[in-house]
Amino acid sequence: MSYYQSLARKFRPQTFGDVCEQEAIIKTLKSAIELNRVSHAYIFSGSRGTGKTTLARIFAKALNCKNLKENQEPCNECSSCKEISSSSSLDVIEIDGASNRGIDDIRKLNESTMYTPSSSPYRIYIIDEVHMLTKEAFNALLKTLEEPPKNVKFFFATTEPHKVLPTIMSRTQRFNLKRISIPNIIVKLQKILTNLSITVEEDALNALAQSAEGSLRDAESLLDQVLCTDKKHIFYEDVALSLGFCNKEAFFHLDRAFYDQDLKVAFALSNQLFEEGKDYGYFLNMLLDHYKKILQIKLGAKNIHEISNSDRKRYEESASVYTTNQCLYILEYLMKWIQTLNQIELKPVFVEMILLHIIRARSQIFANELVERLEALQKSPQEAPMGKVAAAFQVATPPMKVPQEPRALEPTVPEPVVSEPQVPASQEILPQKATPLEVMPQEAMPQTPKAAQETAPIEAQNPKGPTPEPVQEPDSEQTPPIESAPRDPIKLQKHETILRFASVELNGIIKKR
Repeated sequence: MSYYQSLARKFRPQTFGDVCEQEAIIKTLKSAIELNRVSHAYIFSGSRGTGKTTLARIFAKALNCKNLKENQEPCNECSSCKEISSSSSLDVIEIDGASNRGIDDIRKLNESTMYTPSSSPYRIYIIDEVHMLTKEAFNALLKTLEEPPKNVKFFFATTEPHKVLPTIMSRTQRFNLKRISIPNIIVKLQKILTNLSITVEEDALNALAQSAEGSLRDAESLLDQVLCTDKKHIFYEDVALSLGFCNKEAFFHLDRAFYDQDLKVAFALSNQLFEEGKDYGYFLNMLLDHYKKILQIKLGAKNIHEISNSDRKRYEESASVYTTNQCLYILEYLMKWIQTLNQIELKPVFVEMILLHIIRARSQIFANELVERLEALQKSPQEAPMGKVAAAFQVATPPMKVPQEPRALEPTVPEPVVSEPQVPASQEILPQKATPLEVMPQEAMPQTPKAAQETAPIEAQNPKGPTPEPVQEPDSEQTPPIESAPRDPIKLQKHETILRFASVELNGIIKKR
């Protein structure tokens, strides 16, 4: 039985040019080799599968290559390059930081740095997952790392650089590797399949690239699993069946149910997930990604790498069903409840309730939309968009006559009685609130001394006198308090319309909820 080598190892990059999406780092390393300014220690950080250890190997290969090319690429033909590629070089030592993390392991490493390289210019130590070293091990490495022998180099790789001691970071040159984009992952997978003489559907490649989450190694491992189906042409259904993906048709079916307000689809979809044994958490994550794509289209995004050309038209049709507010609301709702899925025992019922809520979200009225309608109505009540109920209410209900509330007289202290002016009988006055002078009986009125009665008119004519001016009833020739500042009928009608519209719409929201 022949030995099978995985795709991630078989098609591992062997030159700088084969590394995906790390152009800035590659340019810096090549310049360091060309200018002979290679530092004694480097640290490569980034998420899994982005090429940290691979880049360290290629760099070590270029430093020890006996036939280095003009563009600072290793030849991959000399004995040093072949030994490094096969992990059998005595001068390039790879150490797993997770299993060799103690102080004794670092002491042995420090002792081995005193030996000269066997057949190469440099003795290079590549420590993978260096953040797993203990604090004592880091401290034991400090002195050697700061002042290593001239022919010794250290290359570190880690996915969690924040766990590396600052004293170690300060003695190294750090490079952050970014995630691999979906188009570049697709290109790399297409090259592998072409080399294997296998054709693949575009949607299948897209699904593999999205599932990798920026890790090229993960994408290659997933492709390795799909190839076990032993087919010369790979379809999306093969990928979904092999990797346990949820069928994307279910999401488009949910979009149609949202438009038709068909609540039965929620139960049918939940039963389908249960019968097929799908993971509910994975399904909700895919549903979240589905609505993210719809929102991107709603916002006018043109080139969306997550959507294949064959699915573009279908997503545009689904986007026409939703509004931007509805997409944002559904995304927020999903993100809120996905976190609590593991705490729920009846997961099928939980997913059904989520799907029912999504379908019913079409009748949801959002506060910002209501505020926009009210603001538009306040500016132009005749042209502003209103709900059907509010419009019918406005037509059916005649304009209300708001009675003007008469102004009450201010309470006064007992003062000299002054004769009240007579109002003509022809003038109509709105009912006034009873004043103390009107309701008091004649016997209860305060009596003014005779001397004060004689001097009252003189003091009333004198504005600087000690006696305040008497309060008089408004005369017809004077400016009446009610008719003096009549309210603008246009503004009054706008105000009445806004109040009626707001009350009807808010009442409808309360009833729906």
